Amino acid sequence: MIVLALDTAGVDCAAAVYDSGRNTVLGEASDMIGKGHAEHLIGIVDRALDQAGLALSHIDRLAVTIGPGSFTGIRVGVAAARGFALSLNVPAVGVTTLEVMASAQREKTPGRAVLAAMDAKRDEIYLQPFAADGSPLDEPRAVSVAEAQAYAAGFDGEITGSATPLLKADAGGDHANRFPINIVARLGAAASPDSGKPKPLYLRGPDAKPQAGYAIARRV
Repeated sequence: MIVLALDTAGVDCAAAVYDSGRNTVLGEASDMIGKGHAEHLIGIVDRALDQAGLALSHIDRLAVTIGPGSFTGIRVGVAAARGFALSLNVPAVGVTTLEVMASAQREKTPGRAVLAAMDAKRDEIYLQPFAADGSPLDEPRAVSVAEAQAYAAGFDGEITGSATPLLKADAGGDHANRFPINIVARLGAAASPDSGKPKPLYLRGPDAKPQAGYAIARRV
């Protein structure tokens, strides 16, 4: 299966062409642009296809990051993925940025559970725990910093993402949110094609208050 993966959820505008049968990225392109994903995405897709030596008609599935992340960027990526899927008559699947970050961390620390944590500002954190095998332990949530700190204190595993310094006193190094496009592609290939049309994942309600969070810190 040939997957075209798109990411516009952060500062990058990225695309990759992935062959799931060979577990190989055939082509990828990424530019750190910050804003302007709508103007750049088609050019990025063309570059990835050119590198892969394939035409858009060869694509069997679309995968796209659905958030949390940039409100405008996510809408651009989801709209593009759904448009491509409709024109090609192939399925499109959504991949959350939290599961992408957790998967990237597991590559560094295999066999460990991962808590993906993004600084959402406004004294909030986007949070989701994953088991060592990559399965989610709970739903993604927007919670207060204090609630996230209480949960992280009882979490037996790695913490990744921009909120790491808020949850781990001795956190050092670079903790920027990164969504490697090759991981988006692999997760998209593994996702169920029956999950419905991808749609943006917005964790804040209309009043921008934190959702109900994890009541009990859980060791995994």
